[in-house]
Amino acid sequence: MSSKGTKVIARNKKATHDYHIEETFEAGIVLTGTEIKSIRQGRINLQDAYARVDRGEVWIVGMHISPFEQGNRFNVDPTRTRKLLLHKREISKLIGQTKMKGLTLIPLNVHLRSGFAKVELGLAKGKKLYDKRHTAAKRDAQREIQRRLKEQNQ
Repeated sequence: MSSKGTKVIARNKKATHDYHIEETFEAGIVLTGTEIKSIRQGRINLQDAYARVDRGEVWIVGMHISPFEQGNRFNVDPTRTRKLLLHKREISKLIGQTKMKGLTLIPLNVHLRSGFAKVELGLAKGKKLYDKRHTAAKRDAQREIQRRLKEQNQ
């Protein structure tokens, strides 16, 4: 997602390895002043983060935003639970999907759009071990094909 006015700050690389992403949503994040400054410096980690729907609101849990160095007493807990901003119809859709189908909300990336921090959430289903092996074998086969084609063209 690198269109005009959008800058990707952090990406969750393990998300596509561990999950089948069925649908994506873009949500705003409720942050404090020192947190957004830290995000602009790229000091964010999505490794163990996930989102949950609780009482009609969506919350992101486990997202680590390092404290801002010049923030002193205004810094907050780096792993606090943060509220996500979505439309009501999107939240109701997420409630249905996560309750009925057993899907999970995983943050795929955090980016800045027009100065505002946004998180891209993926509605995901966990992969089994054989799915991960199949994906790895497919990727290796593609690499081998590309390598052979490159050798032929030279």
